Amino acid sequence: MRNLIPAVLKHTARRFVAAMLFSAALAASAAGAHAANLAEPLVTPAWLNGHLHDSKVVVLDIRSAIDGSTPEAFAQGHIPGAVHSDYDKGGWRVERNGVPFMVPTTAELEKLIGELGIDEDSHVVVVPAGVNVLDFGAAARTFWTLKYSGVANVSILDGGLAAWKVAGLKLDTGAHAPSPAIFTATIDKGILALGSDVEKFEASGGVTLIDARPPSFYSGKEKAPASQAYGRIPGALSLDSAEFYDVAANRLKPKAELAALATHLPAGPAVTYCNTGHWAATDWFVLHELLGRSNARLYAGSMVEWTSIASRPVESARTKWDDLKKKLGLGS
Repeated sequence: MRNLIPAVLKHTARRFVAAMLFSAALAASAAGAHAANLAEPLVTPAWLNGHLHDSKVVVLDIRSAIDGSTPEAFAQGHIPGAVHSDYDKGGWRVERNGVPFMVPTTAELEKLIGELGIDEDSHVVVVPAGVNVLDFGAAARTFWTLKYSGVANVSILDGGLAAWKVAGLKLDTGAHAPSPAIFTATIDKGILALGSDVEKFEASGGVTLIDARPPSFYSGKEKAPASQAYGRIPGALSLDSAEFYDVAANRLKPKAELAALATHLPAGPAVTYCNTGHWAATDWFVLHELLGRSNARLYAGSMVEWTSIASRPVESARTKWDDLKKKLGLGS
């Protein structure tokens, strides 16, 4: 009997280890399958047309005054089954502590996203107008916000509604009210940089700051009205989001060209910023979603939030002559 007990224990231990290994392998397999099933960040009109009736697909039309759309534009023509949320006025960016265009709270995000009929299992296809780089920035910021909120499967319609129309695909008219869903956010803090994070990066280094604004903003010759100072965060590299955009085609450039434009950026963690996190969302989308830089983050508050605290450093090439020209009405 004494000899039997150790044998039984040894057999039980083997079975336990085997079960643990099997469970680990099963979990790894499920994780791999989940990763493989994640939506492509850009989808074509042909792909979307073939998946319009998929139960999990939510077509989110975000047209707003930013792209020149009127409030009646959605009712006048939209992708069949699409729901509309005005990017500029729908609550995708909110004012907090006197600073505009900030990320909504978790409760605000759950209400906004759930009321659009989106839940954790939805595949959201964001549809911009498809008219310029500023318009694409709206789609990229919406994409980022959904990912930040825990929606795993999100895509942008490549070329936007304009590409859908060029393809000769069907449009519906009239209003289309979404069926609200219960959405519980799972916040992904790994893709957001706060002002306090950027302060730490400034002190310790090791993170590349990427300024997505046009050169005139980067140099300090121009600033956003809500920004309290001209210039850039010290040490930031310039990568104007417009460089990634093909104006003639009204979509992002091919992946190889995007990669070439980013070759001057050091490897490792990066944070994109602009004035309000709009242009910077395009840089983040290209780096994180298309070029595989999983350690890229968006500083959503950007220069407007950064300069709201006067003690934070700003680097600028602005001169007294620039200030004089502004007084005379000859410059910014």
